[in-house]
Amino acid sequence: MATNGDARFDAHAQARAVSSLVSAAIVVLVLAAVYSSFAVIKPGNVGVVFNRWSGSLRATGQGIVWQIPWITQVQSYPIALRTYSMVARSQEGSAQGDDSIDLPTREGQHIRQDISVTYNTSQDKAADVFRSFRGADIEDIERTFIRRTIITVSQNVAGQMALTEIISNQRTALQDTIQDQLSTQMEKMGFVVDKVNLGASHLPQAIEAQMQQKMAAQQQAQQAEYELQRQQTLAKAKVAEAEGDAQATLVKAKAQAEANRLLQETLNPLLVQSKAIDRWNGILPQFSGSGTVPFVNLTPELTRERDGGH
Repeated sequence: MATNGDARFDAHAQARAVSSLVSAAIVVLVLAAVYSSFAVIKPGNVGVVFNRWSGSLRATGQGIVWQIPWITQVQSYPIALRTYSMVARSQEGSAQGDDSIDLPTREGQHIRQDISVTYNTSQDKAADVFRSFRGADIEDIERTFIRRTIITVSQNVAGQMALTEIISNQRTALQDTIQDQLSTQMEKMGFVVDKVNLGASHLPQAIEAQMQQKMAAQQQAQQAEYELQRQQTLAKAKVAEAEGDAQATLVKAKAQAEANRLLQETLNPLLVQSKAIDRWNGILPQFSGSGTVPFVNLTPELTRERDGGH
């Protein structure tokens, strides 16, 4: 049976336990109040302070910003460049899994397109961003407004272009047009677009097979054209070579004829006999038969001419 002393001890213990709980609660509340009495605006961000009582908004720079718990709210937005990516490969984009954009083409076909947008918050419009999106943080804004705007603008621009233009010769024009229109739409909400980059294009298997067949046919046509041009060049070279040979032969023939003419004009019987004597070895040739003309006609005139007129 409990005594009066034991009852008093239990009551005292309960009082101390309650007091400890109250003290712990007060400490928690104080710490919570202290913790919520300031916010830190990190470098590369701008802060917006919203007063729930008055409804006023003001922007503040990086550093510690003091606030009244449950009365003021502080939100930060990036003024440094930030990139939102939508790509097919998981673990590479801003969302998990295949997050590439579905782009329609003018022919009604569809491809998947990787895209990334680099942007930041306009510092002088940070309060407007807070007001437009009701104080949402930048991650929420990216998952809603920014994402939807990128998809809508990209699909509208791509829908006016052919498939071959999107993946080849008009790809730069597609990228520039998306950037221009996206800049206009996001600037209205307080954001500045720095750069739009189109990454890889992912074609459906059927379209990719068609494109490969078309490229193969084009390569074969180019090869045939090259071979034709090569044969034509070789033929022209052979014609030129033949014409050159013929011209050279004609020139040589004309030169030979001219030489023969000049030689014929300079030759006379006396000169011929003189050259024959110069080459004679002193042995008289043997003649047989009648009517044979001697090789050397040793006439007195020729002999005197060779002897110097004696």
